[in-house]
Amino acid sequence: MRVLTGIQSSGKLHLGNYFSAIQKMLSYQSKENLFLFVANLHSLTTFKDKKIQWENTRNAVLDLLALGIDPNKTVFWIQSDVPEVTEITWYLSMAIITSQLSLAHSFKDKTARGITPTAALYNYPILMAADILAFQAEKVPVGKDQKQHLEFARDIAIRFNTTYGEVFTIPEPDIEEGTALVPGIDGAKMSKSYGNTINFFDSEKEIKKAVMSIVSDSAGIDEAKDPDKSVLYAIYSLFLSKDDKLLLADRFRTPGLRYGDVKKELLEKILEHFADFRTKRLSLQNDPDYVREVLASGKAKAKSYIDPTLEKIRENLGELKFF
Repeated sequence: MRVLTGIQSSGKLHLGNYFSAIQKMLSYQSKENLFLFVANLHSLTTFKDKKIQWENTRNAVLDLLALGIDPNKTVFWIQSDVPEVTEITWYLSMAIITSQLSLAHSFKDKTARGITPTAALYNYPILMAADILAFQAEKVPVGKDQKQHLEFARDIAIRFNTTYGEVFTIPEPDIEEGTALVPGIDGAKMSKSYGNTINFFDSEKEIKKAVMSIVSDSAGIDEAKDPDKSVLYAIYSLFLSKDDKLLLADRFRTPGLRYGDVKKELLEKILEHFADFRTKRLSLQNDPDYVREVLASGKAKAKSYIDPTLEKIRENLGELKFF
């Protein structure tokens, strides 16, 4: 089974990324034929500065390798290293109408938050469809908020195949209904856009500042606390077994618990859990030649998979060879 997924290079990875997406990537890597790319072209829709853009892409590569992405098991590349996907984006744009693009949740959400409604932002779903269809992905892990984009990709593939001849595999979504929403330190969904993240590759000082900033209610030390309404409990429980979650819940319900003490425990859990990953990331950072080799190999592998699809598209459109 060919599984494809990408991660935007739009900022530092955080606990929400790790527990909702990256752990799933690692699971796929051990069981399926995983294709994983750093979506730096997608991140251009919120471009601010070329240095930041470069750093975000570099950091995403280092982070994923440090967390366990194995280039010997996974086809791993940077999106812009395989520009064929942008040519395929143009061809796919003929298989979707503008009224459908206008319904995209991501476009409406980002423009509502003040992001300039550029054509790139508007056409974002087509590039995403190209990422998926160009590599003939059979399964695509998506969150509930990204389901619509995969539906666009499926519609585009069906319409293109019907109009121009069979080319694309119709991908199936893999939506983990049981995946819990990871809250940020303010209680909203943990997101770089909201500035409410806990970034596990930050310095210990920065991680501590974020953890100690987690919102809590006004319940006193001698009062019982409700774990089901606690942001602190929700984040802490990510690191616990089922039995340990029950024990933590009992501690919350028992008078005498101090939120400050629990935050210190959570900090230790985070540092302990990511200790080896942090060490590996430092090693990768100090070995740029190895990272360049990994990316060069990933680029070559990705091209070997996308080229047959592109050739078939051109053939079906009558544009393969003129002489």
